[in-house]
Amino acid sequence: MNSQAWIGIIIWGLFVTGFGLSTAAGATATSQLQAQDVVFLIAGGMVSILIGSVGLIGFMGWIPGLRDTKNKSEQCTSAYRTSGSNEAY
Repeated sequence: MNSQAWIGIIIWGLFVTGFGLSTAAGATATSQLQAQDVVFLIAGGMVSILIGSVGLIGFMGWIPGLRDTKNKSEQCTSAYRTSGSNEAY
């Protein structure tokens, strides 16, 4: 995934967390959301920010779907070609 996708995840987490915090600040007797909904909004937004930050830094390679295997296979192939063993060609 490119960095714009991770930044989008971080921004979405900020939006969800901000919505949860604004709802918690304006909690009145006529509030539409229950207390656990507000907690889930805040916690979910913060987890989303954490996931986006970790992905933006580049530590998500341990997930098989997010691993950059194309570049690694090209590096292995080029290392094999430059090693001097031309028997496979």
